[in-house]
Amino acid sequence: MNNLPSLCCRNSQGLRAVARPVRYASTSASTSKPSRSNSRRWLSIIFVGATAAGVGAYIRSQNTSSTTLNPETFTKYSLVSREPVSATSSLFTLRPRKPSDSNYDVYEEAWQTGVWSVMFKQPQLQIGRDYTPLPTTAATSLSVDDENEGCLRFFIRKDPFGEVSRYLHNIDVGADIELRGPKIECAIPKETEEILFIAGGTGIAPALQAGYSLLNRTNAERRPRIHILWANRLKDDCAGGYSDSLKPQPRQGWLSGWSGSPKSHETTRGNAVDVRTEDTSLIVRELEALKSQYPGQVTVDYYLDEENTFIKKEDIRSAIAPASTRDSRKSKLILVSGPEGFISYMAGPKLWAQGQELQGPLKGVIKELDLKEWGVRKL
Repeated sequence: MNNLPSLCCRNSQGLRAVARPVRYASTSASTSKPSRSNSRRWLSIIFVGATAAGVGAYIRSQNTSSTTLNPETFTKYSLVSREPVSATSSLFTLRPRKPSDSNYDVYEEAWQTGVWSVMFKQPQLQIGRDYTPLPTTAATSLSVDDENEGCLRFFIRKDPFGEVSRYLHNIDVGADIELRGPKIECAIPKETEEILFIAGGTGIAPALQAGYSLLNRTNAERRPRIHILWANRLKDDCAGGYSDSLKPQPRQGWLSGWSGSPKSHETTRGNAVDVRTEDTSLIVRELEALKSQYPGQVTVDYYLDEENTFIKKEDIRSAIAPASTRDSRKSKLILVSGPEGFISYMAGPKLWAQGQELQGPLKGVIKELDLKEWGVRKL
């Protein structure tokens, strides 16, 4: 994700400040031209003045107080709670410092568009990072008052090398956090009927967003579907999850049990696993709530590094097998989200060019599958 730009001679719109031409009236009767050294001196003064004006404009744009989330200036939120999900990740709940009715409209427009994020600012280093808000589901712990006041929730992993994530995990509950956005990461076309979302770690947050945005378009004539493949390093992140691709085996006779055959009554289609435990993680509860709200339209498979189960070609093929045969890249979409290495392995790396993050050519596992009828987007 993008870092905040360094302080430089740019105004609040990001344009480089340019000094207007200045005419100087002569106070001498002489008509001779100014010396070259004087010209250089005046140019230096003009440049320094323009630079100072640009820096001032940038600082003012970053410090402008706003009660409504917007892409131009930072808005103050307060940290309501930070609830551990696992040893390395937490669920953050933030409330606008000054609640505004217009926040609801900002959120709603972003939800209807697709996957979106907001930038968190680390004030000491003046850097920022984008994080994806979680949608509101039946499993959401927010009260009605919290929802009405414009609270946002985020699933954030504490990266030992991430300045912003470490800052967020170390500040006190009640502290101010400055946000800017929304930024649309991926607009989901209106024609989209099926999404395969391949998520790694906290990439599940955009997957929940995509599901929420897509499934909200359900009506009597239309029942869009989403299949999520979620890979994790640790069991704690997806504790309580049960892969929908697991199929029951026929019951075995007493002889097979006596002979030492496996006692498991589950088999997998591919490499997905059963992570059911006594405790269910917050994110799994969110996924289950989405499945309950839209029965038959959401399926989820879990993969764990701890158990040497990884998303492979056969898992992707199996996930898209039930999809319709309609040949349209807009009606069928594959989204990939997670750490950079995960995205590169699945679909090839994203690229930077002229200060912008670009999709880059399609590579990796998805390229090898040659799924021409599916559109692919890296988040």
